[in-house]
Amino acid sequence: MDSVTGIIYAICRGFIDSLKGTIVIFYMDKQINEKLVGRSPSRADLKKKDLVMPSPSKNKQRKSMVLRRTLQCCTLNGGVFWASIWIFELGLLPFVKYLLTVIFGHSPGMGLTVWSWIEPFLSLIFGTIWVLPLFLLSRIVNSLWFQDIADSAYRYRQGRPLILSSVSKLIADTLFSVLVQALFLGQGMLVSKVPLPPLGDILALVHMCLLYALYAFEYKWFNMGWELHRRLTFIEGNWPYFLGFGMPLAILTQLPNSYFISGCVFSILFPLFIVSGNEAEPVTGVCDCQLKLFSPVIAIANTLFNKTIGRANKR
Repeated sequence: MDSVTGIIYAICRGFIDSLKGTIVIFYMDKQINEKLVGRSPSRADLKKKDLVMPSPSKNKQRKSMVLRRTLQCCTLNGGVFWASIWIFELGLLPFVKYLLTVIFGHSPGMGLTVWSWIEPFLSLIFGTIWVLPLFLLSRIVNSLWFQDIADSAYRYRQGRPLILSSVSKLIADTLFSVLVQALFLGQGMLVSKVPLPPLGDILALVHMCLLYALYAFEYKWFNMGWELHRRLTFIEGNWPYFLGFGMPLAILTQLPNSYFISGCVFSILFPLFIVSGNEAEPVTGVCDCQLKLFSPVIAIANTLFNKTIGRANKR
C-alpha cells in the first residue's frame, strides 16, 4: 500500500514540478543578470584605470535571455507557423471554395468536382512550398534556442556545465541519444496499434510522457556530465515521477489532429519544461520495479552501432 501511495505521490509531484517553469521563467533572467552585474565591479577593480573597458555589446551577449528566447519560440511557432496554417485552412480554402460556388452557381455539381481537384492541389503546394520548409527551419532554430535556454537555466541553478571527457565521446553520446529517441518514438507508435484501443492509447501515452521527460531533463543531465545509459537508467528506475512530469506536454501535443500543429504546440511549450527540468528535484526510490521500456531500443541501437561504427573502426 505504501508503494502505491508513493507511486501516486511521485506522479502528482512530477506533474506539479513540470509546471514550475511557467513561474520561474519570469524572474530567472532578472536574477541571473543581477549576478552578472554584481560580479562586474570586482573584475573592474582588478584592472588598471587606463585599460580599455569591455564594450557594452559584450555585456549584452553575456546577459541571460531565457524569457526572450521563449517568446521568440512562441512567435516563430505560434505567430508565424501555426497562424499561417490557420489562415490557409480557415481563410484561403473557404474563400476559394466560395469563389467556385459563385462561378459555377448554375452547375453546383461541376463546382464540387473542380473543388475536389483544387483543394488537394492547393494543400500540396502549400505544404511543399511553405509548411515543410518552414517546419524544418523552425526545428533547427528551435534547437539552438532550446540549448540557449537550457544553458542559462542550468547556470542559474547549478553553475558552470560539465563537459564529457572527449570530443569523440561527446559526438558518440549525441548520435546514440538521437537514435535511441527516434527508436523509442517508433516503439510508442507501434504499441499504439495494440488491438485493444484503451490499452494501446495508454501505452502510447506512457511512452510519450517518458520521452518528453527525457527531452526536458536531458539538457540538465548532459550539462552534469551524465552519459546516456545513466540518464535512461535513472528514468526507468524512477518512472512514476517522470511519467507525471511528461504528462502535461504529452496530453497537449496529442490534442491536435495535425502533426505540424502538434509540433507547434511542442515548440511553444517545451522551453517552459526545460526550465522546469532544471528546477526539479525528482522523487526517487518510490518503486522497486523498473519500467524498462528503453531496453528494447537500446539493444537495437547497440546492434546498429556495432554493425556500422564498430565495423568502420575495425577497418
